[in-house]
Amino acid sequence: MQTILGANGTIGSVLAKELMKYTDKIRLVSRNPKKVNESDELFPADLSNQGVVDQAIEGSDVVYVVVGFDYKLEVWEEKWPKFMRAVINACIRHNARLVFFDNVYLYDINEIPHMTEESQINPPSKKGAVRKQIAQMVMDEVKAGRLMALIARSADFYGPDNDKSFVNEMVYKNFKKGMRANWFIDADKKHSFTFTPDAAKATALLGNTDDAYNTIWHLPTDKNVLTGREFVGLFSKEMKVANKLFVMPAWVIKIVGIFVPVMKEMPEMMYQYDRDYFFDSSKFEKRFKFNITTYSEGIKHTVEQSR
Repeated sequence: MQTILGANGTIGSVLAKELMKYTDKIRLVSRNPKKVNESDELFPADLSNQGVVDQAIEGSDVVYVVVGFDYKLEVWEEKWPKFMRAVINACIRHNARLVFFDNVYLYDINEIPHMTEESQINPPSKKGAVRKQIAQMVMDEVKAGRLMALIARSADFYGPDNDKSFVNEMVYKNFKKGMRANWFIDADKKHSFTFTPDAAKATALLGNTDDAYNTIWHLPTDKNVLTGREFVGLFSKEMKVANKLFVMPAWVIKIVGIFVPVMKEMPEMMYQYDRDYFFDSSKFEKRFKFNITTYSEGIKHTVEQSR
């Protein structure tokens, strides 16, 4: 049995499809899980309730954590450490392997222009401090020999059926409405994005590769990184709309945050947009034969699927 915690999210639903290459015993866990494959086992659960985590994991060989709690600092500080401790304890108890889908928030600010699995851990934000805490919890148990686990780390997302992504909200949807695309701080800085179908496919591959465990992996991401302006330009070309772009300075983001709750959470993360942001997945590429989706291919697919 391979179990996905947070199964209805952007990564979880695609991951469920990819896991069929390895097993037909897949358990989907979320508040209101829906079948992706005919043979899926559905396990409705509120994963912020620690008591049900053990039940959700019981009988699992591999557990994938792709949960997305609300993007609010107070929610992350309250829920993430408790949830991760419950997951780790359950995996140890039931002898299940753990695959934790992570982001780059824990890296030092000076590592952002070229991030690798060896980059210095020193989060410059409070959300990053939470990510550092929960990643450390996993790796501490690995080092102690009590848990088999791996961390699959991704850059920012783009891809089809990804309504909560920055790219979908501020670029695709704006263009679709006949508005200007938005970008943060500086559109002439390079910024890596991981294509969600690639991320899901690679996560399934890692979870089913014995020697991939007990370490950290950057998920495959096109190394031909674009600037924000170039990235937006590909969307406008594919959507056949005027290439209009508004770059939001920090003071505008703060004002918008007064009226839009999710934007209130953004100012502390703006260091990711005022400099180049390059996510290096060379380690994965050297280990696995994997056809990484280019930005032009990924944007074309995203627009086609969204139509």
